[in-house]
Amino acid sequence: MIPALRITTDAFQPELAPLGGSLVGSALIALIPLLTVFVTLGWLRWKAHWAGLTAVLVAIIVAVLVYRMPPGLAVLSATEGAVFGLFPIMWIVFTAIVLYQITVVSGRFEDLRATFHLISDDPRIQAIIIAFCFGGLLEALAGFGAPVAITGVMLMALGFSPLRAAAVVLLANTAPVAFGAIGTPIITAGALTKIPYTEIGAYVGHQTPFIAAFVPLLLVLMVDGKRGVRQTWPVALVVGLAFAVAQWVSATYISVELTDIIASLVGLATAVVFLTFWQPVGKEDAHASLAIERERDLALVASGSSTADGSSDASRSSAAKSTTAAYAVSATELETRARGLTSARIVMALFPYLIVIAVFSIAKLVAPVKTWLATTDVKIPWPGLDGNVLTATGAKNTSTIYTLPWLSGPGTSLLICSLITAVVYGVSMAAWGKELTDTAYKMRFAFLTVASVLALAYVMNLSGQTITVGTWIAGTGAAFAFFSPVLGWIGTAVTGSDTSANALFATLQQTAAKGAGLDPTLLVAANTSGGVVGKMISPQNLTIAATAVGLVGRESDIFRKVILWSIGLIIAMCLLVGLQSSVLSWILPVFAK
Repeated sequence: MIPALRITTDAFQPELAPLGGSLVGSALIALIPLLTVFVTLGWLRWKAHWAGLTAVLVAIIVAVLVYRMPPGLAVLSATEGAVFGLFPIMWIVFTAIVLYQITVVSGRFEDLRATFHLISDDPRIQAIIIAFCFGGLLEALAGFGAPVAITGVMLMALGFSPLRAAAVVLLANTAPVAFGAIGTPIITAGALTKIPYTEIGAYVGHQTPFIAAFVPLLLVLMVDGKRGVRQTWPVALVVGLAFAVAQWVSATYISVELTDIIASLVGLATAVVFLTFWQPVGKEDAHASLAIERERDLALVASGSSTADGSSDASRSSAAKSTTAAYAVSATELETRARGLTSARIVMALFPYLIVIAVFSIAKLVAPVKTWLATTDVKIPWPGLDGNVLTATGAKNTSTIYTLPWLSGPGTSLLICSLITAVVYGVSMAAWGKELTDTAYKMRFAFLTVASVLALAYVMNLSGQTITVGTWIAGTGAAFAFFSPVLGWIGTAVTGSDTSANALFATLQQTAAKGAGLDPTLLVAANTSGGVVGKMISPQNLTIAATAVGLVGRESDIFRKVILWSIGLIIAMCLLVGLQSSVLSWILPVFAK
């Protein structure tokens, strides 16, 4: 039971336009913390944890000086956000990487790499299968950065350069995000707006498939340029369309919760079947290009240009050589291992991910288990903050109650999966424990970065900065339909979560739609769909990707690699939603009222 929320007589209530009553001026000031992140990462090329900490400081200054939030409340907001960033967010990423490390130390990961080689030894096709199809499945089950962490290291193991692997998995982790973690973003939007989440999901299912259909083509373009697209477009287009159609049908007629699971499996099955009849040319050239790029990237690591821990040149060089040894593999060696695979070895190679699917399916889809797990969550009114902060409308702010999902969270499920995998693979408990401690040490800067990013989000949310920006954008009237996805894009870019973006802006989208005479369900769905393309530029996800591929400190390089893709996709989504509000309204599903 949560103690009744007590509101003090002097509780802080944020103003929408604290700067002289000017909404425009206030919104521009409120954007400064976000601009701080993007400028320091993309232009100044600061390390992500310094960029995040600086942005938090800027957000606190704006909150205190402009929004007149008491300094103590501003700092406490940052502390709650930081803790949330560590648990459950980084807990998920940490346990996902531990699971992967268990497969490595057991030697089974070599068989997994060979298994994907059996499907296709073309790196462009492997990017589609692993980053898009398999990554979509992981997003459906776990979400919160787990697919980026796992598929990033898998692509590295298949010969991709660290920077290329990070960019590919971030681009791939777009279309599945709306239905990630068993539909959590959409369910959250439904709970806040009181619009049936099945209807919101159906609308989203008529938006994100237009992106999903082309993501495999974009992945090939990122991996091997125009040459790759010319050589592989048939399989890329077929897989993208299969995923898109399955996502459309499932979201509309089957289940919002199962949408990405169905779409990912359909996409993977389509790839396997199609490749039995057709194989692209040019894989040798693609392998050669990636090999050159990988050696160049690893040489940069050895030179010390990407370190974040102040280690010596000698230790950095040694680490780089170790990384090279871990990920380099000859085509001959891989082909030999692939030909030697038996059905039993393939099953054992896939075992960790089969366990992930089984555990998450039980936890999320079996109602009694899901209900029981929810009862284990611990609700903690944040000391000094709870009861002292209102929303902009004067309502109770429930964001000041921290939820500790110590057992129900995806991270704990992944930890259980890693323990089961260790037992089945014959990895000792001592070795399992060593991977826990080693991974925690390697991720220390990632922990700091994500904690600072979520601290930033909480300060901006509780002080009123986020709602000011949202209200300003929503003030465009009927034209808001074209701009509505931008709110989801911004929200996800800041928080790293489409669920959080919906928590921030779903109600605002609904209100703005009613005021402008637009379909509220359309704009709430647009918030979700816009968020999917904002995730790739989130500092949180950038850090996860950088950590997974061994590029801690080079988050700015990854950001520069994906920012234009994100901008292009959000423009496309804005045009789609704008057209759906008018000439393409016939595309949208119709529900009896």
